[in-house]
Amino acid sequence: MNDLNSLWLKSFTVLCEERHFTRAAARLNMTQPGMSQHIAKLEQKLGVALIERDAPGFALTDAGEKTLAMARARWREERDFLESLDDEDEDRGKISAASSSSFAMLLYPALIQWMADAPGISASLTAAPEDSIVAGVLSGSYDVGVIANAPRHPRLTAEYLGAEPLDLILPRKWDGRQPRFEDLQSLGFVQHPDGTTYADAVLGSNFAKEYRGAERLHVRSTVNQIGQIPEPVARGLGYSILPRSGVLAYPGREQLSIAQCPQPSFLELHLVELKRRARSPRVEKLFRLVRKEAGKLECR
Repeated sequence: MNDLNSLWLKSFTVLCEERHFTRAAARLNMTQPGMSQHIAKLEQKLGVALIERDAPGFALTDAGEKTLAMARARWREERDFLESLDDEDEDRGKISAASSSSFAMLLYPALIQWMADAPGISASLTAAPEDSIVAGVLSGSYDVGVIANAPRHPRLTAEYLGAEPLDLILPRKWDGRQPRFEDLQSLGFVQHPDGTTYADAVLGSNFAKEYRGAERLHVRSTVNQIGQIPEPVARGLGYSILPRSGVLAYPGREQLSIAQCPQPSFLELHLVELKRRARSPRVEKLFRLVRKEAGKLECR
């Protein structure tokens, strides 16, 4: 059971794809008796029947279905392994990144453009909480992660990207006007999963006398999809606070006004990866791309 012949498994997989012994044999440049022999030897090794030969054409047994799934998983694993060794071409292979939902909205269009320019690239981007990003980088699920706090882990290294502003966004008609706290209360807050944290930072530092915590804010609406948070603001129905990446990624951002707060607040962005002797050209290009997108945030 530990020495399943790869040629037998390949023959079995192709047979299942073609559903015909003669076509499968031709695809592998084999004779039909040779194909039948491979299947018979695989069945003998496993000690179970894999196909029901009495059915029209043939049908897979339960054991056959399981064997096919295992064989395909083996080929995927082998393919991924071989691709992982091919690190000389920056435009071929798989890359994976993770970040906050806000930064992911800014980064993903750049990854799409990379894939459009380089058909050999397969890009994966995950929006996740910070703890999950760190765990994913440690496990190897992500090549890189973008987080707000530098990790303190001996297996990780972090590169400081800069400070991403937390923007107090208002309807366009407020452009150039500095709101008072009572103006904000009259408009109403568009709450979201990070809204309380951002409100404490921005409103707490700029309206220290009036702000008494997010629980006392007049909440006009609540939404947990970051791409939808600016929508009610753009339509004049409230205000909110978002990282600048979320503002820049909003298609209707010309309908928003960003208040010039006397005491600006920021998220300290870091690009994290596993410690290693050298990056592959592919990951190095991913780093350059992330740095470029972070530069659009006017990081300081």
